[in-house]
Amino acid sequence: MDVGELLSYQPNRGTKRPRDDEDEDIKARRKQASARERSRHREEEAAALEETDDEKKKLLQMVDKEGEEEEEEDEPLDESSVKKMILTFEKRSYKNQELRIKFPDNPEKFMESELDLNDIIQEMHVVATMPDLYHLLVELNAVQSLLGLLGHDNTDILSVLERFSQGSTITALIPFVARTSDLQFRSRLTQAVVDLLQELTDIDTLHESEDGAEVLIDALVDGQVVALLVQNLERLDEGVKEEADGVHNTLAIVENMAEFRPEMCTEAAQQGLMQWLLKRLKAKMPFDANKLYCSEVLAILLQNNDDNRELLGELDGIDVLLQQLSVFKRHNPSTAEEQEMMENLFDSLCSCLMLSSNRDRFLKGEGLQLMNLMLREKKISRSSALKVLDHAMIGPEGTDNCHKFVDILGLRTIFPLFMKSPKKIKKIGTTEKEHEEHVCSILASLLRNLRGQQRTRLLNKFTENDSEKVDRLMELHFKYLDAMQVADKKIEGEKHDMVRRGEIIDDDMEDEFYLRRLDAGLFILQLICYIMAEICNANVPQIRQRVHQILNMRGSSIKIVRHIIKEYAENIGDGKNQEFRESEQKRILELLENF
Repeated sequence: MDVGELLSYQPNRGTKRPRDDEDEDIKARRKQASARERSRHREEEAAALEETDDEKKKLLQMVDKEGEEEEEEDEPLDESSVKKMILTFEKRSYKNQELRIKFPDNPEKFMESELDLNDIIQEMHVVATMPDLYHLLVELNAVQSLLGLLGHDNTDILSVLERFSQGSTITALIPFVARTSDLQFRSRLTQAVVDLLQELTDIDTLHESEDGAEVLIDALVDGQVVALLVQNLERLDEGVKEEADGVHNTLAIVENMAEFRPEMCTEAAQQGLMQWLLKRLKAKMPFDANKLYCSEVLAILLQNNDDNRELLGELDGIDVLLQQLSVFKRHNPSTAEEQEMMENLFDSLCSCLMLSSNRDRFLKGEGLQLMNLMLREKKISRSSALKVLDHAMIGPEGTDNCHKFVDILGLRTIFPLFMKSPKKIKKIGTTEKEHEEHVCSILASLLRNLRGQQRTRLLNKFTENDSEKVDRLMELHFKYLDAMQVADKKIEGEKHDMVRRGEIIDDDMEDEFYLRRLDAGLFILQLICYIMAEICNANVPQIRQRVHQILNMRGSSIKIVRHIIKEYAENIGDGKNQEFRESEQKRILELLENF
């Protein structure tokens, strides 16, 4: 009988071959198979193997005989039974290791122990239902043993079957065939370990027992679990479904740990995960769930983490992100999942641009040109490209990008978006308010950072077509001023009620109210007023006159604008650079004096 016939045979998955070293407590935990199910499986197998092949009949009879053995009820899971399970796992792990060392060139010598080890790992999934007992995994050294198995090379089963099929009868294969279907021949013990770790670190399970979760995560981090997982990822072939699932489960482990303990993201990235994610993203493979998951995990690693942002830049990650995003320059994502991946990549890019060194890499990688083209193409990517430009040009670190944006004729792109917000924003979750906020922020950055001829070109835009852009600026000013007046009235009412109830409005409460005002539109209003102050100080009488004229026509005054800008200056901040904060406040207040 050849290997192909063996692979086509599917024995009863509900039965397991008895093992000589299996004691009563292990037998008790095996899944009970009903007589009806066993009968149905035997009938199916008999129908499939009805041929007169004597060896096949002999194999079927032995499988039937095993299936007829009665199995005991599962015993209740408690600390004692978990200890026994872990000790059994340790025993089988040690035995397998010992046999592999003793018979490195004879896989048939240690395959039985390999299957035993796989079985106990499958049984250990039940521990994930009791996170308060996770400490036993650590105390009994099971975590270290599991991590050690991530480097296990369980690829010998097929070679053993081939060797037997060439020189032995089917009888010699019987001890193995009935139990290898669960491993599907290509699978490794590492896959079983990854599956178990994924279930143990499920975020909902971790939150069920904070103490148990802390102990487990500590042990995994101390054992450099991410480095071991990355080494295993390098061995997996995603062309095989089971191994593709292994990649997905590995990423799930990282996501679970990062959510439970965000500070481990730095160490995870440095242990090779960042490099693997970038390599996987740029691999020439069709879009799939794993690529989407990679983009999600990358965004998680970069969130509020300057160390990881710098590491991504050093690994040429900015170029990788731009290359992946360039696909969406002229084509919309074909599915909702692909759109989600695109947004994850945009979020990662925006996060990286918080670091000044990455802005230089973005500039050299022609990121501005790509974002500018996306704005012109009017695809779904336009809204996110606008957000990226905002991040690239804001603050003094964005000066070079601001000048380059004018050089590539970016003003011709940004002002049409300023003059008219898109009626229908295709990107899910993007609002007209967000669009106008990013556009106004970009214009404010340009006015702050541009010098010389580029600044003159920008100011000239406000005088074109009878100062239509000034009119639009004032239109937005009154739009958000009205919104703020509504929000302020509501907040004042809440404050009045709190005072009436005798509640104290402390600094934390005042900060909360201020954040609510920013969210209601105050931030955009501050940007608009800042732009007004900048263009009115540009020694262009036509602009100043138009601003004052519209304010008077609408019954408003310079005092309101001054108050908004002053509040903006008082709250402006850069926690990394107190000197910049003070100089920026001084500069803004000087604009007010000449407004």
